[in-house]
This record gives sequence, C-alpha cells and structure tokens, in this order.
Amino acid sequence: MQREVLEGSKEMIRDAIIRKLDIKIMLSSSNTFRITEFGCSVGPNTFSAMQHVVEAVKDKAYNNHQFTNNIPEFQVFFNDHVTNDFNTLFQSLPVDKSYYASGVPGSFHGRLLPSRSIHSAHSSCTIHWLSKCPEELLDDKSPAWNKGLIYYVGASNIEVVNAYVAQFEKDMEMFFTARAEEIVPVGMMVLVSPFSGYIRLMGFFGSSLMDLVNEGMLDESLVDSFNLPMYFPSPEDMTKVVERNGCFSIEIIELTYPKSKLMDESDAKTLMINLRSSLEGLLINHFGSKIAEEACARTILKSEEISAWMKVNYEKPSQLFIVLKRK
Repeated sequence: MQREVLEGSKEMIRDAIIRKLDIKIMLSSSNTFRITEFGCSVGPNTFSAMQHVVEAVKDKAYNNHQFTNNIPEFQVFFNDHVTNDFNTLFQSLPVDKSYYASGVPGSFHGRLLPSRSIHSAHSSCTIHWLSKCPEELLDDKSPAWNKGLIYYVGASNIEVVNAYVAQFEKDMEMFFTARAEEIVPVGMMVLVSPFSGYIRLMGFFGSSLMDLVNEGMLDESLVDSFNLPMYFPSPEDMTKVVERNGCFSIEIIELTYPKSKLMDESDAKTLMINLRSSLEGLLINHFGSKIAEEACARTILKSEEISAWMKVNYEKPSQLFIVLKRK
C-alpha cells in the first residue's frame, strides 16, 4: 500500500521540485543538499522515494546553468521512532545510491536536526499517525468515551471526532514548529497521505475484536479502551493547521486519485493483509499476541464480506498531496 502511494505521487513530486524549488538560493553558500525522510521504516520504499527526490533535484540543478559543472552532493537523513530497525534499514541501502545516508531516531513531532540545516523534507504515509490517543477517549465518564469502536469513523457522538481533530491539530502544530526551525528559508516540504477512505476498512478489525468479546474470549472493556492513534486529514484540516502555524506557505494542496491495484474489490484479502502490517503491533501491545493473532486472522477470513462492502460503499481511492515552502 505504501509503495502505491509513493508511485502515485512520484511525478507530482518531481514536477513540484522542478517548478517550485529555489535551488539557486538554497545552495548559494553550500554545495551540499540535505533531505530528510520522516517515517522511513526499514525500506525499500523509502530508498525509492529518496532516490526519486535526488534525481529530480539533480535535473533541477542541471537546468540551472550555475550548477552545470558543480552538481551538489546529497545527504539524506532517515528518520523514524527509536524502536525502528535501523540495522535492517542500513544493511539494505542500495549499493548504487547517489547520496550519503544518516539515521535520525526520534518522534517527528519534536525537533530532530540542527537549525536551518535541511533543504527538503519528505513524508509519505506517516502524518496521519498521532503522537498518542486523545486522552478523552480513555475516560469512561467522558462524552468522548468511544464504546465498542476502535477509531472515530462511525462514532455515535461528535465528541469522539472532536477529540481526534484536537489531537491532530496539537500534533501538527508541534510538527510544523519543529520543521520551521530545521528547514532553511524557501526550503520545501512534501507530505503525502492516504485519505480517510482507508481507515473505514479498519473497522473490520474492530468487528473481529467484538466477535471475540461475544464469544467470551475477550473482555469488552479492553476493546472500549483501545483506540487507533490515527487521524486522516482532509485538505481543509491541513490548510487550517498550516495557516495557524504561519511558518509555511501552501504551494500545492489537493486530493489525487491514483489508480490502485490493491483497491480492486476482488483483492480485499491483499488489502487487509497490508493493513494488518500497520495494526498488528498496536493490537499486540494492547491485547497480547494471542488475541491480536486471532483478530487479524479472523479479519483476513472476512475478505468476501469486505469485498462485497467495498463494491457497494467504497469511494474512489484517493490521497492527499501537499507541498509547503518555508517562509
């Protein structure tokens, strides 16, 4: 799924770099172009994304006659949480890479790099992850107590959605404030995120958990206290947080509709296996490995039901594409 998001945005990223990257200004005092990849995981998708950015910047430099005989060197900072398997990441670095690689462990909701050290930042399939679940969802006396559900879609009370939105806005304010310190003036940031349609499918994992509750294999209170720390922003959500922060100008923000093999209604099993890879760790942490395995296995077995649901209800697959420039 992550590879499809990257493939669907490749040409848009290249076009944004060619048209909007002020490479002449950024490299007026240095010949090293620094890129940060937020949410790198362990590859190989991250390597494909970074090589694509490097090649686009090289072409931009070639088109600028000032750099014809002095093409910049590239340094890529791969970022993810401290629990990420950086050993696997660096063991699988492409041998023909055209950049110097470094690892930067830590949450992207805070500062990670020196002031004004980055020329371009990229993040795909990561900004929908919240720093934590909204605290209101964990209080059974709160109006935002999300009984019987594991996320905000389908919640019966607006307080649940509002709690997710508030946490998203708080997290993105931290994210943009940190990036504003790290990115040079006129530096570019590209953010790509699946739109909200993906999270609707995660309800099938929730229904599998409730099946276990109904069979007496799982305490219902454990399901009630579990909420996915994800919020899939709309263009309006992102515009609001960017403008409130005030450090970046919006160069491009749009919903795009790349063709997706995974979203074909006949391939629901493949899609749910992809979603399982994102959710299984969270399920294990909360429910334990035995319940997590059983819930995931049961969800995969619902592929025919999921296919039928997708055929009737699923909207056209889409992703949110954003290009920002540091003021």
